[in-house]
Amino acid sequence: MIRRILGTVIIILVFLTSGCNKSYQANFVFFLVDDLGYMDVGFNNPNSFYETPNLDQLAGEGMKFTNAYAACPVCSPTRASIMTGKYPARLNTTDYFGASQPESIIKNKPRYHISKPLLPASYVDRMPLEELTLAEALKEAGYATFFAGKWHLGPEGFWPEDQGFDVNSGGITRGGPYGGNRYFSPYGNPRLEDGPDGEHLPDRLASDAVKFIDEHAEEPFLVYLSFYSVHTPLMARDDLKAKYEEKAKTVPENSWGEEPPRKVRLVQNHTIYAGMVDAMDQAVGKVLNHLKETGLDKTTAVFMMSDNGGLSTSEGHPTSNLPLRAGKGWLYEGGIREPMLIKWPENTKAGSVCDIPVISTNFYPTILEMAGLDLKPEQHTDGISMLDLLTHTHTQTDTHTLYWHYPHYGNQGGTPGAAIRKGKYKLIEFFEDSHTELYDLSVDIGEKNNLSETMPEVRDELLLLLHTWQEDVDARFPSPNPYYKPQE
Repeated sequence: MIRRILGTVIIILVFLTSGCNKSYQANFVFFLVDDLGYMDVGFNNPNSFYETPNLDQLAGEGMKFTNAYAACPVCSPTRASIMTGKYPARLNTTDYFGASQPESIIKNKPRYHISKPLLPASYVDRMPLEELTLAEALKEAGYATFFAGKWHLGPEGFWPEDQGFDVNSGGITRGGPYGGNRYFSPYGNPRLEDGPDGEHLPDRLASDAVKFIDEHAEEPFLVYLSFYSVHTPLMARDDLKAKYEEKAKTVPENSWGEEPPRKVRLVQNHTIYAGMVDAMDQAVGKVLNHLKETGLDKTTAVFMMSDNGGLSTSEGHPTSNLPLRAGKGWLYEGGIREPMLIKWPENTKAGSVCDIPVISTNFYPTILEMAGLDLKPEQHTDGISMLDLLTHTHTQTDTHTLYWHYPHYGNQGGTPGAAIRKGKYKLIEFFEDSHTELYDLSVDIGEKNNLSETMPEVRDELLLLLHTWQEDVDARFPSPNPYYKPQE
């Protein structure tokens, strides 16, 4: 009896000193969408061509982040940053896994030899098993863990089941649904059993998530639904394609701008892409509605984010990120600023908005604190908990300086570089010629007015901080390309 009383007292003291209102051990549902642009969702863009009613409802029930960033303008590095709480530059996981290494480029891409002044930096092409992932940390604490969808964090032996997930539904080496009938069953995926012919992948992944929730409703759980959508190949259900073909009759025809060396889409009217966004949103709704039907929504924290900006300069150019500049593969805002939502019942005010800059490394410590677990600062080295933002106790105007390091040529036209954001200012350094661009994002979200020459003090301060950080994380850099021949 005495032991029971003491245990109760300890629980009460922990609750009173926790600094928040949470009176339950939270479950977690994390929606990660592939290649979804900041302006592709209704809660950021009421004029979006695409319809996202379920995500918009989630925004109304939780907190929307207007300055949320992926740790990299391409997928795998950002995904690793969420799982590890570390910047890609610290892990040297700086490019999408499967991109050519410099030695392979020299051997197999002779035309590349003469066209680029730099050879990209080498990178680590798998998330190291030595890292204690977010899933492993929660599993150690008694959570049931589920992964569905796109993994793209290493070859077999480095898949979700090797990194802390009890169940893996579809997570393999590939970065897209490239087997079988791609977005439709049969999937040709060794970690996803085929459904009936024609079954749609987003809906199937949501169904698997719902099944896991039902099986583990009596214990704390992490459901990490990492959509293959809306990554290429561009494929939509026939009904949704027809829906948006009709809708496209009422919107402007497509037009193009220039983001040298690529053209950039200026109008959202791609009917197949719209169908892909819509289907993803319906899958989100399937999971959220099930949480409400079972009452688990009252004890489940929900997260939503994209891993990089929308495709606007390559691979079909399916979306426009305007007013953000460029898109996936670029260090401009269109490549790294993401749609992001968090709903934490009893703690986050419905319909609230956070304008403080945050980044994908922050999820790890945030979720640990939400779960009432000790932080692991030696693991999530680059993450800062967002608990004070979610509970509206944050009083400062900025949380911390954000960094990016991308020493590669993006498939979408971007060139090697690095960036830093401190407060309202963002600086980009381009490695080909070391030139810098400085923008005041508070008045120039489209990054049109380069202040690098007119505000040299700010430029030099940010450049020093960026270089110091690169030294601290032991960042790798491109090297001069000995085969480069400038075009005459």
